[in-house]
Amino acid sequence: MASESVPSPAPPPQGTLLESEHVLRGGHMVDFHGWRMPLYYQSTGILAEHRAVRTSVGLFDVSHMGIITLRGETAKELLSRRLPTNAAVQKTGQCKYSFFLDTSGVIVDDAVLTRLDRGSDPREFLLVVNASMAPRILEILMQHRPKGTDIQLWNGDFGIIAVQGPGSRDMVHTVLGAEVSSLSFYTGALFSAVNGTPVPYEGTLSDAATENNLISRTGYTGELGYELFLPARRIAEVWNRLVEVGGVPCGLGARDTLRMEKGYLLSGTDFQRDRTPLEGGLDRFLAFDHPFVGREALEKQKKAGDYPVWTGLKVTEKGVVPRTGTPVVYAGTRIGTVTSGGLSPTLGQGIALAYLNPEYREPGRQLGLEIRGKTVPAGVVRLPFV
Repeated sequence: MASESVPSPAPPPQGTLLESEHVLRGGHMVDFHGWRMPLYYQSTGILAEHRAVRTSVGLFDVSHMGIITLRGETAKELLSRRLPTNAAVQKTGQCKYSFFLDTSGVIVDDAVLTRLDRGSDPREFLLVVNASMAPRILEILMQHRPKGTDIQLWNGDFGIIAVQGPGSRDMVHTVLGAEVSSLSFYTGALFSAVNGTPVPYEGTLSDAATENNLISRTGYTGELGYELFLPARRIAEVWNRLVEVGGVPCGLGARDTLRMEKGYLLSGTDFQRDRTPLEGGLDRFLAFDHPFVGREALEKQKKAGDYPVWTGLKVTEKGVVPRTGTPVVYAGTRIGTVTSGGLSPTLGQGIALAYLNPEYREPGRQLGLEIRGKTVPAGVVRLPFV
């Protein structure tokens, strides 16, 4: 009798370069897409961490995100083909929010692409993708890599600290000496470790950022914030220094409430290879000036114009908190499902996000949420909530 095959056990979650620091500071660690990450810290909690970002400075370890560089004469062609972003015209230091799509136009993953080189070939791009999708994105890039492009994954050699909040600019300057006031929104630059001024990007990521500081200004909280790309040998030292000068370590829980208040999509929650950028309300990030995978499908969908779009809902009843999977109803009929929901610490009330058809998306329209066996009123609002 043939023996039945036994599925291989899932590999244990990985730790980031800062795992020991999280444990030392009382981080409540959870498995997040194969990475051990803090959900919150015992000494603070989600609400306090959320408020720290809105009022002062919060620190996030985002080293689990995929850190990929593409360098070479054909790098811009590869990226322009795989993303609805025209990398060929992207300026040095410019960051672009973009997507990997399939041929039907749905989002495989979202990403931030930064051009690093000095302004001439060979060009170098830094691509940051979601932790859960990093292996798949790397596979896609390697499968379609043209001759003349080098692709490298840097996780383990480099990590990322996100410094977020109104005081982040001063804190980054205090700790690294970097004059980040020169960075406009969605730009990045290499800053001298000697005098803090921007310096030309030379060589590869390893050459450039080992001694100097590679910093971008994007953020996932809606506040002023910076991402510090740091080599393994320096990242713990910088993290501890940021904490010493007042930065509050924050976990995944606060990250989630912060991004929901701003109406930002979360990979694996708000899209799972089932939604297009148009449905996510992200038309402004699509450049139809070049051919890319999924373009024909998106053009067809845009022309039809009858697709559901991610919409914000605010609960007026106190103490009622919608969650992922909560049904959205109108006149007794289910019209959608909450993809992200929770309590807004800033507003002190429940908020939800769902894909709704055009006839239900008008701000002010009253809909309902089915919560614990009853229909709770919820009004459509323009995003962001805060």
